[in-house]
Amino acid sequence: MASHLVGSFQLMKSLNRSLILNIIRSTGGISRAEIAKKTKLTPPTVTNIASELLNDGLVVEGQQGPSSGGRKPIILRINSRNFFVAGIDVGVSKIRFALTDLEAQIVLQNTIPIDDSMTEEDFVQIIIREILRLVETAAIPKDKLIGIGIGMHGIVNSSKGVALFAPNLNLKNIPLKERLEEELLVPVRVENDARAMALGESWFGNGVGAEDLICINVGYGIGAGILMNNELFRGRHGLAGEIGHTVADLNGTKCTCGNYGCLQTVAGHDGLKRAAMREISFGRKTLITDLINGDENKISGELLHKAALQGDELAIEIFRDAGRYIGTAVTNLIHIMNPSKIIIGGGISKAGPFLLDPIREVVKQRALDEEAKETVIVQSGLGDEAALIGAATLVLAEMFAVQYQNQKEIL
Repeated sequence: MASHLVGSFQLMKSLNRSLILNIIRSTGGISRAEIAKKTKLTPPTVTNIASELLNDGLVVEGQQGPSSGGRKPIILRINSRNFFVAGIDVGVSKIRFALTDLEAQIVLQNTIPIDDSMTEEDFVQIIIREILRLVETAAIPKDKLIGIGIGMHGIVNSSKGVALFAPNLNLKNIPLKERLEEELLVPVRVENDARAMALGESWFGNGVGAEDLICINVGYGIGAGILMNNELFRGRHGLAGEIGHTVADLNGTKCTCGNYGCLQTVAGHDGLKRAAMREISFGRKTLITDLINGDENKISGELLHKAALQGDELAIEIFRDAGRYIGTAVTNLIHIMNPSKIIIGGGISKAGPFLLDPIREVVKQRALDEEAKETVIVQSGLGDEAALIGAATLVLAEMFAVQYQNQKEIL
């Protein structure tokens, strides 16, 4: 019984600490008295925890705040550049690494290409090497790195930190959390890349303030990160959000998953490339032909966007068709999950209105009622860094987030 009570006391202490940290972070700076008012914690509790946070170097005292009479209060702020987080984005053709501060501002980053012959051991050792290199290059003490977040393509067991299946690496059951924590001696969090992006957008991007949102990552593959009531929704086996493998065309092209006509075969990178190559082979006149100069491998979302900006009808048509396919999938998601906001990210999303306008048009045409038709659909607010910041947010969210609504005071 005694150990249970000690454990409960430590839990409440941790919850109150996270509660106070998050209020300091979200307000940008606040006095102890205002923290007590907002949290309903007693002033002595706030003072004690604030002292701990100051001693730990997590917060600093700033300028004095306005006074309503008497001594001016001292403002507490997050000491954002005293500790750091590593974010890792494991994509299709490359692995991106970043070091961020406690406000998810990127301090340093690097990119490593993925070798087709990469083994599990190669993969793990590259991560270890690059994390150590970032820390050394940034000239920060190792104990200032408080965690590592990894956004993985494919299927992930986030609770165990295992990459169950990374199709583009052709690797299975990689115990990333166990291996990296053993080698680097810092906490490691592993999540599907689209879910990491959704978390990053909700904390630092275009999803701030939205309790329910869906972030769709459109690149080589297409995946969705679902946030409901401020919590990531993973599904029973971690498959929630795999909309790239929902059927868009029953008679379509074979997908990497083995099925036919998946959404990513018509609206992902390779689908857009196939559409361009097909029309060019039919003799259609297009600026794309001039831009690739006979090399079909040059066809990419970026090149198609460049052509679209110059008014090329084929490029515009390709994005419009992809947008309609995605718009149909988004409409289905709205009818199933009914989120307040849809965020479109990933490399293909850089096409902006060429892709987003047809998505919005389909939703307006096909959604059930007026409110559903007006679901907010926006581009990622984090752009190219969405996956990296999302990976870092896996650690930051755990550090700052308050997991329970009913907080109890520690007297």
